Amino acid sequence: MAGRLPDADELLTPAEVAALFRVDPKTVTRWAKAGKLTSIRTLGGHRRYRAAEVRALLGETIPAPRDTEA
Repeated sequence: MAGRLPDADELLTPAEVAALFRVDPKTVTRWAKAGKLTSIRTLGGHRRYRAAEVRALLGETIPAPRDTEA
């Protein structure tokens, strides 16, 4: 896309983040207000979230598989 920096982060909408966590988009907005997730505001005032930060947070919430070898 012309005009974008090559190292620009991928941004996600509240609905996309909510789908990943299986929560309501309003919950994602509450997380941002509480400081649990960093949001970026567009020129129109809409929130966007860095995909890398969301994936890191998602990775923390998934429990590690148990070692079932015996």
